[in-house]
Amino acid sequence: MKVLIVGSGGREHALIYKIAQSQQVEKIYAAPGNGGISDLAECIDIKADDVNGLLQFAKDKKIDFTIVGPEAALAAGIADEFTKNGLLIFGVNKSSAQLESSKVFSKELMQKYSIPTADFKVFNDSFKAKEYLKQNSFPCVVKADGLAAGKGVVIVKDYTQACEVVDKIMEEKVFGDSGRMILIEDCLQGDEASIIALTDSKDIVVLDSSQDHKRVFDNDEGPNTGGMGAYSPVPLVDKSLLKEIEDQIIKPTMQALVKEGIDYKGVLYAGIMVTKDGPKVLEFNVRFGDPETQAIIPRIKSDFLELLLSVAKSNLGEFLENNPLIWDERFCVCVVCASGGYPGYYEKDKTIKGLEKIASLEDTIVFHAGTKKIIDKTIQKEQYVTCGGRVLAVSSFGKTIKLAIENTYKALNNISFENMHYRKDIAKKALSLK
Repeated sequence: MKVLIVGSGGREHALIYKIAQSQQVEKIYAAPGNGGISDLAECIDIKADDVNGLLQFAKDKKIDFTIVGPEAALAAGIADEFTKNGLLIFGVNKSSAQLESSKVFSKELMQKYSIPTADFKVFNDSFKAKEYLKQNSFPCVVKADGLAAGKGVVIVKDYTQACEVVDKIMEEKVFGDSGRMILIEDCLQGDEASIIALTDSKDIVVLDSSQDHKRVFDNDEGPNTGGMGAYSPVPLVDKSLLKEIEDQIIKPTMQALVKEGIDYKGVLYAGIMVTKDGPKVLEFNVRFGDPETQAIIPRIKSDFLELLLSVAKSNLGEFLENNPLIWDERFCVCVVCASGGYPGYYEKDKTIKGLEKIASLEDTIVFHAGTKKIIDKTIQKEQYVTCGGRVLAVSSFGKTIKLAIENTYKALNNISFENMHYRKDIAKKALSLK
């Protein structure tokens, strides 16, 4: 089977790492891929949101199955175009992608069908938004409506900061058209968890829980990023709580989408806040999380390609009856190594050292994100250099969460590049979430 993976990040590297283990795979292509991905797949210079280019490539190469990583490609309608042309693809269609590409659509859907979430107001005028904020309580949350690479959500502590954020999003347009509308939400308190489910619009399978770390600095300080690390499973999310989330959030959301006439087939990812009043939705995503995927995927022992195929072919329920998901019971902790300055300005083309040392470590995997492979003419040898904000993700196993944390940071000590930055506290809150 010829498989095409769309995307270039650590998430896509993790998907390829797992899919390459399937006996069905003959050849893997990645568009556009990255330096590390090129060790497992042939990288093609086509951008992830170039739907026409990807479609033509899939036709030319007679691709059997395409798997989409990033939300931008899904929002651009790649699944619709591939399906229209008779090509098998894993990923939601454009109508379904609204659940992530428009936070207003998502929140109004939750409000309409009584799916637990924070109270909110929608604004398309910055003056009216700031007038509303005068009578609002703090902290609260200001969100850009559209896609913003995980950076369009800001928890504001007071009126002055809130107005600054509103102006940046709506007037300065730091997120472009994604900031034409904003939401102002109540700030939920509790512990976060990422719950990722797969669905073929008829049946659902909920994967083991994970927890992301969005802020750039330790102790959840600094601006939001695309994610600085994750771990799986989350001790707080026991079987009882996972069942509650499935029954009160995941299944009702799927039922709501069906009632709205939306054929939702792919990933349904719920960012959850576990509050004193029970689990509530922070936001929905329509694709695998990054870096959650790098903590969840290594724990799956089943043939992951077969699972994704069953979703794309609309026979998930039948597949699961004969092939229940098998998990590695150990914990997996993933820490992201980022370029200095991320999520703001950062330099590129910094040589990455130590990857050969980490390759020999047992139960540790390095997933590449912002890397490229070059030939160092001085030593006539291939080298990996940085070319993005999030550069690498190091994932390690441990029988306990404590051991998984220790193993990940021990492995991480082997890697270095100029101005490398990473959080030192990934998964440590799990030690108290019991």
